[in-house]
Amino acid sequence: MRKLLVGLLTLVVAGSYASDVVCVGTATQVVKGSDTTFIFRDEIHLRSTIGAVDWYRADGSLYASGVEEIFPEDGYYRVGNSRFCAQLYKALTDLAFTINPNCDGTVLHVTGDLSGEHTYLLSYNALAWNTEMWADSAAQQSGKLNPTIYMPPLYGPTTLTLYYDTEVRSQLGLDSAYVEASLSADDVKAVKMELTSLATTRGTEGEKSNERNRPTSQTLITSSEYSAPLEVAFYSNPTPAVLFYTWRIYHANELIVSRFDRDIRYTFSEPGAYRVVCAVNNAQCSSDSSEVRVNISESYLAVPNVFTPDGNNQNDEFRVSYRSLREFHIWVYNRWGKLVYESTDPAKGWDGTINGRQAAEGAYFYVIRALGTDAAKDAGYISLKASYKRKKAAGDESVIGVYQLSGDINLLRKKQ
Repeated sequence: MRKLLVGLLTLVVAGSYASDVVCVGTATQVVKGSDTTFIFRDEIHLRSTIGAVDWYRADGSLYASGVEEIFPEDGYYRVGNSRFCAQLYKALTDLAFTINPNCDGTVLHVTGDLSGEHTYLLSYNALAWNTEMWADSAAQQSGKLNPTIYMPPLYGPTTLTLYYDTEVRSQLGLDSAYVEASLSADDVKAVKMELTSLATTRGTEGEKSNERNRPTSQTLITSSEYSAPLEVAFYSNPTPAVLFYTWRIYHANELIVSRFDRDIRYTFSEPGAYRVVCAVNNAQCSSDSSEVRVNISESYLAVPNVFTPDGNNQNDEFRVSYRSLREFHIWVYNRWGKLVYESTDPAKGWDGTINGRQAAEGAYFYVIRALGTDAAKDAGYISLKASYKRKKAAGDESVIGVYQLSGDINLLRKKQ
């Protein structure tokens, strides 16, 4: 019995004649299309399934005549039109590899006796974003073992384990074989970030339910319009090798903010389309920029004409519907002109009580003065209601975002 040699050698039987030859002994067989690969562990032992045949070398010379089985040396042979390579499996010796981390990828340089064909399975931890933070995630890569292996960039320290000929060795009854190398935190070069944002909500869910386009949770949904003022915290969430940060905020196409902190906070107070862009880098590498789009809506104010404070949690308060207001004041009077309710918070409403007692049913009179975030900085109220209505109807820009409203609100209660 021959000793186990060093390296990876295969036996290939081509074409439809593969079934005419079988391997005998400790070996494995891999079928790929019309080709069959036999990998022997201890010795090459081939047998014809159609009885005694003539065996030829690849150069056409006769190897053996009229025999059913052969024990050839390494080489190429033929039976009829079949051509196959009779060789032994060889274990790799002195195998090792080094890691060369780069900005856009990682290169492994493999050394040792790589004669023959070998496969590898590379196992390591890769940083992956899990919606909240970067965490180690098991990763693998496989292929043909070459002196140079290319893999994705590594964003954190890890140990790489290079298994070779895993499937073949398992089928041959051999123990798994591998080599390892580690990448330290100091050697990591590649950088990456995951831009996230948290929008500040105002009041409780009930208090802000009458404000249109106000986020109901701290997660900013970037495909919608939002009511101003909107305060948002932006987080770069960098990988460990990041050293520098560049933030840019654009209103339309105009750059309005430049900052260089890891995380920033900004209040959007005017309507329009915004882009918040961030990029990270270190001395060697930089990331692709990430961005969040924030659309701030124009102001809006609408007043109902009835409310029913009967305790059924439906329309129980006199509240306006609004968005993007920077100033608000409401007064409510009874039929005799007495002030029964006043507020400067549009998120709150009148519950239909006066001094803790239920107000009488009927019509009440309200007056509202409000300024939207889209109103001019020096915008003010117009003393005459008729003048305001005339300018509003004419599309006068001086009244954009200026609200001067008055009318009746009817208080009704469900009959018991």
